[in-house]
Amino acid sequence: MWNETGGTVSMVDRAVGKPTGVWQESPLVGAHALLKKHQATTSAVFRLSERPFLELVNLRGDTRDAAFMQAVESVIGCRPPEKANTFTRGNGYDMLWLGPDEWLVRSALAHDATQSAPLQAKLGTAFAGVFASAADVGSGYTVLEISGSRVREVLARGCPLDLHPKLFGDGQCAQSHYFKASMTLLPTGANSFEIVIRRSFADYFVKIMLDAAEPLMP
Repeated sequence: MWNETGGTVSMVDRAVGKPTGVWQESPLVGAHALLKKHQATTSAVFRLSERPFLELVNLRGDTRDAAFMQAVESVIGCRPPEKANTFTRGNGYDMLWLGPDEWLVRSALAHDATQSAPLQAKLGTAFAGVFASAADVGSGYTVLEISGSRVREVLARGCPLDLHPKLFGDGQCAQSHYFKASMTLLPTGANSFEIVIRRSFADYFVKIMLDAAEPLMP
């Protein structure tokens, strides 16, 4: 998703092949050179990359309200998880538990900047007459993907969670921090995770994580 002029991405009208004038910039633009250097060397030990421009929507509602539950399922394709620190998968979306009445919905694919928050709009329509809210927060966050045979060791260097796979595995998620940066963490495989981080911490997060991983690299 990077270009060679500083990490910005222009959206092009596919119908006519011309720029639309809408631009997206990765929150990692300041760490572009460092990330590019890291990704130039393939390693089975640890790998970090960004999944930029995914749709991220903060959702609030009451799981005791049948109308709310049905409205969410009609759009997302799954019901909001009611068990703490778990997530559910729908039709192209993951829904992460953040609190008893709060969830983060993450899309599987990148958001087209020429559209106006399509997921938020769909949820807003479905919530007509329902006591609930959906707020697009995608511009304030980004998603990182980390993997490798020592990925849990890299995480453990700055995260206080017990990351043993028997305690923190598939279907779970947690809000925590990595050194001084807050994050939402979810396992995506035996040796892989996705991390949702605030845009304002993105540069710091990548730099501190790659620094923590350096002693473990071959």
